[in-house]
Amino acid sequence: MAELITIDDPADPRLSDFTGLTDVELRRRREPAEGLFIAEGEKVIRRARQAGYRMRSMLLSAKWVDVMRDVIDEVPAPVYAVSPELAEQVTGYHVHRGALASMQRKPLPDAVELLAGARRVAVMESVNDHTNIGAIFRSAAALGMDAVLLSPDCADPLYRRSVKVSMGAVFSVPYARLEHWPRGLDEVRDAGFTLLALTPDPKATAMDEVAPHRLDRVALMLGAEGEGLSRRALMAADEWVRIPMAHGVDSLNVGAAAAVAFYAVTAGRPTH
Repeated sequence: MAELITIDDPADPRLSDFTGLTDVELRRRREPAEGLFIAEGEKVIRRARQAGYRMRSMLLSAKWVDVMRDVIDEVPAPVYAVSPELAEQVTGYHVHRGALASMQRKPLPDAVELLAGARRVAVMESVNDHTNIGAIFRSAAALGMDAVLLSPDCADPLYRRSVKVSMGAVFSVPYARLEHWPRGLDEVRDAGFTLLALTPDPKATAMDEVAPHRLDRVALMLGAEGEGLSRRALMAADEWVRIPMAHGVDSLNVGAAAAVAFYAVTAGRPTH
């Protein structure tokens, strides 16, 4: 059973995991280095625990203590009860959902090991917007993608904003980083995957014609918002694919495009 501790000093060192949550650069550096991430809101905290992440501590406003009572009773980590005003002083913003948990990260799997048990994977290059990362993971989980691979410069899927936007779906889809880019794509191809680069380029083949759901193993490559996939990534692909557009629209936001493409990749997928 967790110990419920009331704190009224925003400088209390026991709250250090939760300080400065709005300082993006600080948290980007600090969280991976210290092996932690922040789960925000009741549902996300519960999903993180269900996914096997260990809780380091929890920060609750008073009205959330009863809501989270079962979690408090189950975990050995300390639970800090604070006023909404103090929570805002510590975190840097008004904590609308009233519940935050500091969770321990797990070691990332090796990309080759992850590919061994997958047939439909998403590969992201330089996607640095945390909202897009979260949206893509949520679609990947909902539409049956088996795994996600990230280029070295992609944003952290476990950053608070990514986790929140994904509604905890980042815990449902295994992911790994390709250490070398774009050379790491050779490992994907060697594992038997066809590399499909999603691009609005008119030279790309319409997704319907490619029929990726009929391919045995597919790796769908997605680029950053606006810039898309780099030239080097496009040259490393087996085929360029595009989503047909109407009404003069040239492209979709990468989060929306990912959802459409994931459906095309997984619909009617082989079951053997």
